[in-house]
This record gives sequence, structure tokens and C-alpha cells, in this order.
Amino acid sequence: MTAPQDGKTTQTLMIVEDEALVATLLRDELQDAGYKVLNLTDRHVEALEVARAEKPDLALVNIRLAGGDDGIELAEQLKTLSIPVLLISGQVSRASSAKTVAIGSMPKPYDAAEMVLAVTYLLARLKGDTSLPRPAQLEVFDEEGFDLAPAA
Repeated sequence: MTAPQDGKTTQTLMIVEDEALVATLLRDELQDAGYKVLNLTDRHVEALEVARAEKPDLALVNIRLAGGDDGIELAEQLKTLSIPVLLISGQVSRASSAKTVAIGSMPKPYDAAEMVLAVTYLLARLKGDTSLPRPAQLEVFDEEGFDLAPAA
């Protein structure tokens, strides 16, 4: 199952990733699934500016960003803006320790189709829809601030 492609309920995503090729491929996959993806960014300060201006429905944030920036610190600030964060990282234990600032994590490397399913699943859960199965690679954090229902 993918995002609505009728253009009426397009949800907006932000990708904050320091690997340009990874970010571009991810953007393309999500756009093909019907999501609107904001301009790609790889730095903390730039990502905050985009988030404040655009208010994305979900931010996909790598833990390690360009210039030594920390994606978990960015997730903390995005949470104060009520923007939910999906952490993307090869640092699985570090991502799991960020349960208070993110709604879930996906390990690298990930399958592009699985990432689309994870985004679709999380956005549905944020709207209270619990009908979709949770993708296998996705670790969901039931963070009170984002009202995620327990996994079925």
C-alpha cells in the first residue's frame, strides 16, 4: 500500500540526510509513491529553517549529518515544533535510545519499498489508522506526544 496518488491528500515529507545519493534515491521513491518531498537538506540549522517554514507531516532524519551535526538533537527540536521524526541510521542502538524524540527508526541499509511502507504506516498511525501492518524493518516508538496507538 502506498500514499494517496489522487493529489487531494498529499502529505509532505522532509529528508535530512548527509549522503546525497541516498537522499536523492529516497526522495525519488517517496515522490513516486505520491508524497510531496521538500528540498533535501543535510544540516541541522537548514533543516530547522525548512521545518519552521513548511511544517512537514513527517521528517526522515539520519542520525549523522553533515558538518558533524547530530540528527537526534535535530529530532529534539523538531519535536518542539510538533513535527514527528523517523530516524534513519546504521547506528541501531543509538536510534533506539532516542525513543523520547522520535516516533520510530529504520536501520540502514534499507529497502526503498520498505521505507515507503514505513512512511505510509507511520503517517496512517499518526492519523489514528491502525489497519496497516507494520513493516518488518521499522521500529516504532510509542511516544506519548504523537499519540501512536500500540502495534497490533
